Amino acid sequence: MTEIISFEDGQNGLDWIALTDALARGHERPKANVEDVFMYRGKETLLNRSAWIDGMGLAVKCATIFPENKAQGKPMVNGAVNLFSDDSGELEAIVDFHLVTKWKTAGDSLLAARRLARPDSENILIVGAGTVGRSLWEAYSTIFPNAQFSVWNRSTEGAEQFAIDCNGVAVATDLEAAVKAADIVTSATMTTDPILKGSWFRAGQHIDLIGAYRPDMREVDDEALLRSRVFVDSYATTMGHIGELKIPLEAGVITDDRIVADYYELDKFQRQSADEITLFKNGGGAHLDLMTSRHILDVWKGQK
Repeated sequence: MTEIISFEDGQNGLDWIALTDALARGHERPKANVEDVFMYRGKETLLNRSAWIDGMGLAVKCATIFPENKAQGKPMVNGAVNLFSDDSGELEAIVDFHLVTKWKTAGDSLLAARRLARPDSENILIVGAGTVGRSLWEAYSTIFPNAQFSVWNRSTEGAEQFAIDCNGVAVATDLEAAVKAADIVTSATMTTDPILKGSWFRAGQHIDLIGAYRPDMREVDDEALLRSRVFVDSYATTMGHIGELKIPLEAGVITDDRIVADYYELDKFQRQSADEITLFKNGGGAHLDLMTSRHILDVWKGQK
């Protein structure tokens, strides 16, 4: 029987820490076979991501990203996630796309932050006041319950609404000052031109980059990469596909060995000193969708 898991029902019983533990365990399995297909029409994107992990199963995630939908009051991102049995190939579950995306995206970043961010981090800046930013606030709050959060957004109105929706979050109006004051900067914007400057970074910070997903998109400049120890969730889905690393790699600004590790080398995700700057690029590959969907289904079945 194929399970149909909606957003509202699927959230019951989910926990951010448990999810990051599940993602860590997923990377102890045989390495995922992942295939991505990107299609573009102007600013619009069709993204098909498929993953197969021996012993876990298969997932196919199809996403459409239409940025102009926002002006019409429609979701920018839509799609579907199908989860298939590893044993028989049968369709086990259709999981709400937005449910998987929420927990996968923020959980991906949270796993890195649990290992790379300083435990004594007190000030967390969220750059971008969209749906992902709200998920990041929810996720980061679980491991930094006493932290002070602030949000910066191109639209002040958007930041102010975010602050209302996420009680206790302050609105930052000066991005440079906010970055300099933060212990953790987590960014989820749709920018193609870097908005975070490496010259703003200071010792001990953790930088978490989520927004860029196309070859022409970047959230940080070259100096940011040169000043940081750089980590990714997956070599395969970040270095050759996303402008954050693809552009500086092709320009010779950095070389492949600048990337310390991906999640299949999770033991390398640790600080060498309290003062170093760590930078994590969240590429959100299909294998993470598979791990997240499988975790959601396991929790779902455990409640029935």
